[in-house]
Amino acid sequence: MPETLAPALSPAAHAFSSAAYWELRYRAGGHSGSGSHGRLAAFKATVLNRFLRDNGIGTAIEFGCGDGNQLAMLEIADYVGLDVAPAAIAACQARFAGQPGRAFRLMHEREGLAAAELTLSLDVIYHLVEDEVFAAYMQALFDHAWRYVVVYASDVEQGWPSPHVRHRRFTTHVAQHFPEWRLAAVLPNLYPYDPLQPDETSFAAFHIYAQPHEAVRLAIPGRDD
Repeated sequence: MPETLAPALSPAAHAFSSAAYWELRYRAGGHSGSGSHGRLAAFKATVLNRFLRDNGIGTAIEFGCGDGNQLAMLEIADYVGLDVAPAAIAACQARFAGQPGRAFRLMHEREGLAAAELTLSLDVIYHLVEDEVFAAYMQALFDHAWRYVVVYASDVEQGWPSPHVRHRRFTTHVAQHFPEWRLAAVLPNLYPYDPLQPDETSFAAFHIYAQPHEAVRLAIPGRDD
């Protein structure tokens, strides 16, 4: 990511609705973004599938499942995908219809949803522009996990020209609000951000949180994986 970016969001930007943005995007035929396609999606899938296998994880909830393209690459027995966009949920329900161990709900319909071994946040946090939405999201993300939380995101406080992007130093928020969770590992991106190749690179890294008694086995993929 460039060292010099746009200044922090102005007060007027708080009128922006991240939920409305994504619903309109999916209804217009858009997808979850370059991070869920191509080599970036393959990189994420390699890391996550190894993590799932090596740590014996069978249940997961993803907070921000999007169009389901990333899910199609994951090897998890029991998965629930949550999203704020009804169009995304409808698309996933159609795409994975009849497949066992696949369920999808709107974020506000998670009442009664049992906690999973793992919760996932993949390319989501820097799209949570509103402070209250970010705080509620983080609370739900950590409340619904009982072994691990995996966050794939940037971890800086910087603005961005796009109205649907706001970078946050989320690890500080986690340390303050969820001190019982330890940051067990940080895995840099195999394809670090390059402004000349914005669709092939990313400013996100893997952040693996674990409960104190849980060991963390994390393989580091190479470019030949």
